[in-house]
Amino acid sequence: MRLGKHYIDLSIPRVMGILNATPDSFSDGGRLQSETHSGGFSVSVDRALFLAEGMLRDGAAIIDVGGESTRPGALPVSEQEELDRVIPVVEAITARLDVAVSVDTSTPAVMVRAIAAGAGLINDVRALGCEGAKGIVARSAAAACLMHMRGQPENMQDHVEYNNVVDEVYAFLKQRVAMCEQEGIARDRLLIDPGFGFGKTLAHNYELLRHLGRLQSLKLPILVGLSRKSMIGSLLNKGVDQRLAGGVAATVHALLNGAVIVRTHDVAETVDAIKVHCAVVKAQSETVWLTGNGRE
Repeated sequence: MRLGKHYIDLSIPRVMGILNATPDSFSDGGRLQSETHSGGFSVSVDRALFLAEGMLRDGAAIIDVGGESTRPGALPVSEQEELDRVIPVVEAITARLDVAVSVDTSTPAVMVRAIAAGAGLINDVRALGCEGAKGIVARSAAAACLMHMRGQPENMQDHVEYNNVVDEVYAFLKQRVAMCEQEGIARDRLLIDPGFGFGKTLAHNYELLRHLGRLQSLKLPILVGLSRKSMIGSLLNKGVDQRLAGGVAATVHALLNGAVIVRTHDVAETVDAIKVHCAVVKAQSETVWLTGNGRE
């Protein structure tokens, strides 16, 4: 799949590393705080580059840069604040590292500037729903990930009801894909994300994970974001920094049901899980001759 100037081979699953340029993201908020700036949040580009380099070494194929927290209850930030957080980081990564860059945004002005700075993917929790967003992507060479979310981050967990969460997520994504195609965005530039944790209860999240394979009928690459989320913590009664094992287990289940891009804070561990998953898939597809009693 083409992401701007980069081509990503999706015949095997790939990892998208999370790089949040925010003070309030649920897991890594404030990680990019500049030590030389006082009186508010300011991004350290050097720190961002250091972390992006580490993700690249660990096996990330995509770095996803975000400037606005979308955790439950998060309040929106101004357009200018999001630009100030995101664009310098995108410019630095694209200038110095050979890696595809995604920008986690719903803001059209940020999309325009990020694509001009070299971002190859717009990762939008609002599925290009803001006015002008679809046209911006259509006129560019960037790809887009369309995610399902019920409500807005500040209120999405207040009143969560579905008749059938799998059917409704499927129908929403199918509709959004059709709208993007009508705008001139070809299917080979689209990915879909079921939006785990975005306007869904614990039961909804696991029902959606169990039936993730349903989305394969849309015939588009599936991206999942399960890393350190409350659907792991609430089930296991674990804090944010203790959810790795549960998150990897959920990720492997997603891979078995068609996910091809995994968005994660824990790049090295997720890459290892993918390697084991791919080895099992490869072994199943080859003829294995056993000798003796079948032991190695």
